[in-house]
Amino acid sequence: MIRDWFRSGRPWIWLNAAAVSASVIAVVALILLIAFHGLTHFWPAQVIEAEYNPPNEEPYRLIGTITDSEQIAGIRLQDKGVPVEDTEELYTRYTVKTGNRQALGMDFRPVLAHRLSDISTPEDLMVLERREWGDFIGRLKTVREEGEVVAEGEEARAALEERLERARELAERSEEIESSRMEDINYQLDQLRLDRRGLELRGEATEEALTAIREERETLEAEFADLRDELNRLKERARRDSLTAEIMDGQVVEVPLANVVRLHYPNEMGWTDAASHYLTMLWDFVSEQPREANTEGGIFPAIFGTVVMVLLMSVFVTPFGIIAAIYIREYARQGPVIRTIRIAVNNLAGVPSIVYGVFGLGFFVYMIGGTIDQVFYPEALPSPTFGTPGLLWASLTLALLTLPVVIVATEEGLARVPRSVREGSLALGATKAETLWRTVLPMASPAMMTGLILAVARAAGEVAPLMLVGVVKLAPSLPLDGNFPYLHLERKFMHLGFHIYDVGFQSPNVEAARPLVYATALLLVLIIVALNLVAISIRNRLREKYRNLES
Repeated sequence: MIRDWFRSGRPWIWLNAAAVSASVIAVVALILLIAFHGLTHFWPAQVIEAEYNPPNEEPYRLIGTITDSEQIAGIRLQDKGVPVEDTEELYTRYTVKTGNRQALGMDFRPVLAHRLSDISTPEDLMVLERREWGDFIGRLKTVREEGEVVAEGEEARAALEERLERARELAERSEEIESSRMEDINYQLDQLRLDRRGLELRGEATEEALTAIREERETLEAEFADLRDELNRLKERARRDSLTAEIMDGQVVEVPLANVVRLHYPNEMGWTDAASHYLTMLWDFVSEQPREANTEGGIFPAIFGTVVMVLLMSVFVTPFGIIAAIYIREYARQGPVIRTIRIAVNNLAGVPSIVYGVFGLGFFVYMIGGTIDQVFYPEALPSPTFGTPGLLWASLTLALLTLPVVIVATEEGLARVPRSVREGSLALGATKAETLWRTVLPMASPAMMTGLILAVARAAGEVAPLMLVGVVKLAPSLPLDGNFPYLHLERKFMHLGFHIYDVGFQSPNVEAARPLVYATALLLVLIIVALNLVAISIRNRLREKYRNLES
């Protein structure tokens, strides 16, 4: 009976179903864990005020938000020199974000829950998100203009909101001048310098040409000077306003409003206000530039760099992989040489990715990029243009890394096309090329898209080779801008995978960076899923479109 049951194949069906179910549950659980730790970071947590009695120290007032808690055995605390009453008992230890790093020396501090007393959540405690030095937590005292008090007490909050809005407008105008207009002028000035150098190298530096370049440069320099003066005026106006607030140790600290990104009072927020604040923080995270060594602000440059790199990689790998598979399957004589090539292609899929990075650095960057600089950009030497890691070489390196996947998937798709279809097309008078183009390739197109889906999934998450061929911690300019040729393939770029590594392992503020690691990892997963869903949608349409050919 049992033997017949095994021979029927049902146990293997159930085993496969169990394996697939376990895999799906593990993936969903992992994504939910990442989402929980990443997305809850943006919710405005309540700020507590309490009396804390640390071991062997004087009690002090504690103000901050509880970001984490854990159960820790008393024997572990005793090993760290913390006296406890019972070494076998479990104690709750909180990680409290106190902010005010420039005044208190640290953003976070561990505290024992049973040593906290008189815990409350006063509504007058405010949280400032700053451009530098992280968050500020305290009680508003006064609002000042050029050092003079203009509002205090109950009137201070209304005056602060008004002046903070003005400071935001000035900061936005300053950022627009710095990151857009002045950057464009710098780019144009550099191009004029290269144009003049090129004319000198080619022996075409006539007086008329040099005069035209000089006049254009003087015009740009005058415009740049005007922008610099306007920027200085805006920054001077922004530095005019400030606030003073009392922090947990009783100090009254002055904070320039030019350094404040946003202000909120978490303890008086209702669900509507909290949800609005949460959505604003989430949008800023995906749309703004990073700050504070990538531990604050947004990650838009990393999102942009990841998507552009994957799209370029797809453009490079798809035609080469399909053409190689067509030749191997349709035109090459099957024999020992082709079998050896297939084995080599399959083995390339298992080569460590860092090896591809070393190859890309040596071949693409130094050899091809250096040659391009000597032939097309001699005026820029010795400063490299393409002879340095950049977006183009990173895309080509990942295209080479994922090429075996596309070749194997395409060849499998071509092999599934029935021989009778080819023979029928040839019998009707079509040439081999017409048969391949009009009949075979359409039927194999879903398999090609499958190869592209696998390539995108692998390339988007790679980090090791990118560290050698183009990715950086912070890119000052996006690869795409308004200056010709608009898409600058020679520029370095940011990547979500490297951003996770940098924030998680190279951050000077580990506690502040931890939730951002989860949020960035979740965003990387969502981008990969979105790109794959687009490819799957295209594959399904192709499958439906050419279904009649199979019958």
